[in-house]
Amino acid sequence: MKNAPTIPASEFAERRQRLLKALGINAIAIIQSAHVVIRNRDADFPFRQDSDFLYLTGFNEPNAVAVFIPGRAEGEYVLFCQAKDPAMERWTGKRAGVEGVIKDYGVDQAFKIEELDQQMVKLLSGRSEVYYRIGFETEFDLKVLSWLNVLRRQARNGVAAPHTFKVLDALVHEMRLFKSPAEVEMMRYAAQTAARAHTKAMQTCRPGLCEFEVQAEIEREFRQDGMEPSYTSIVGGGENACILHYVENRSALKAGDLLLIDAGSEHQGYASDITRSFPVSGRFSHEQAQLYQVVLEAQKAAIAAVKPGNNWDAPHQAAVRSLTTGLVKLGLSQGEVDELIKDPPKPEDGSAAQEAPYRQFYMHKTGHWLGLDVHDVGDYKLKGEWRTLEPGMVLTVEPGLYISPAENVDPKWWNIGIRIEDDVLVTTEGCEVLTAGVVKEIVDIEALMAQ
Repeated sequence: MKNAPTIPASEFAERRQRLLKALGINAIAIIQSAHVVIRNRDADFPFRQDSDFLYLTGFNEPNAVAVFIPGRAEGEYVLFCQAKDPAMERWTGKRAGVEGVIKDYGVDQAFKIEELDQQMVKLLSGRSEVYYRIGFETEFDLKVLSWLNVLRRQARNGVAAPHTFKVLDALVHEMRLFKSPAEVEMMRYAAQTAARAHTKAMQTCRPGLCEFEVQAEIEREFRQDGMEPSYTSIVGGGENACILHYVENRSALKAGDLLLIDAGSEHQGYASDITRSFPVSGRFSHEQAQLYQVVLEAQKAAIAAVKPGNNWDAPHQAAVRSLTTGLVKLGLSQGEVDELIKDPPKPEDGSAAQEAPYRQFYMHKTGHWLGLDVHDVGDYKLKGEWRTLEPGMVLTVEPGLYISPAENVDPKWWNIGIRIEDDVLVTTEGCEVLTAGVVKEIVDIEALMAQ
């Protein structure tokens, strides 16, 4: 789209240099692209590039392998890709080809993908350490082993085979966890589009529509900005809102019910992730409003805990305490808050452990990393401890309450499902809510839906 942000070629080059430096002079790193996946018979799923591969290369074609070789005189960045083929390109789209990737993607040396086995044996020779995504793809594991075995058979000729294998994920994922200014702009742009889409959904929603009709309005807004859904949209009315990953989206919307929408757009691989819950008829009932306010206050408490120096779990603990306090005030839970949020001790007889009482209504964590993947990469703990939040990290904050029918619950609360989710950037001063463009206060939702 016109004026849409993008990642400059210089940033991809800088990422590769950081990786090459981290590898060390005797190492080699190998990473494969995503494959085209068959949906059924002759129909394929839309191609989506592997996020690690995209992060390092910016190259959006299948059937490619990138190789990084520190200190190699002929070039440190080698790419194997599909050759130009006018006949195939007529069917599946244009290819960059060997010459194109050197010209447009900063590649030092390129080969046709058909040359992979022959050339990789040469590239591995003399390297002591191999970094790749061990166990990620069985077929590729076997390829790497086959290259290694060829080299081992040449040992009497003085050929040295690698002797150490390391997981590439750890290096790349730690890099991806911290977003650059350009990446933040990509995510901010995706968040703005998703916020407009959720606003449109509130304006469109009315009793009698089907869930998929509201989904269509949301995804139309994505497509209008040249984006696509970053995951399968969840559009659940009434009791469907209590199903955490409900994606059927086929039920009719009923007056008096709430509608929960969890949907995000993706801009050049970078995801947004928003959830809003609102009344199908435009006004909350008394019980819906009470529960909604509990969730909203919990989200505010969690967002306030997103700041440098706090650990990853601090927003979750703030949300759990706030939610549990609200549940006690409404009579949905009985007891002291400190006791209700504790997991009971594990039984000594080895039987299944019980869960803290609040988990009847809130059974998931309060967020996840966000970036090139919706549930983005990056360790949540370091050396067994929750990691400290730092500027450049982006996470979701998404507390919720899901009240399914149960003997210990007054029927007036049954089938109310509420989740409120925003995308939050950790800044030097605290945090920025990237998805603030869609309303979430009760008065604002009702005013918007009344227009």
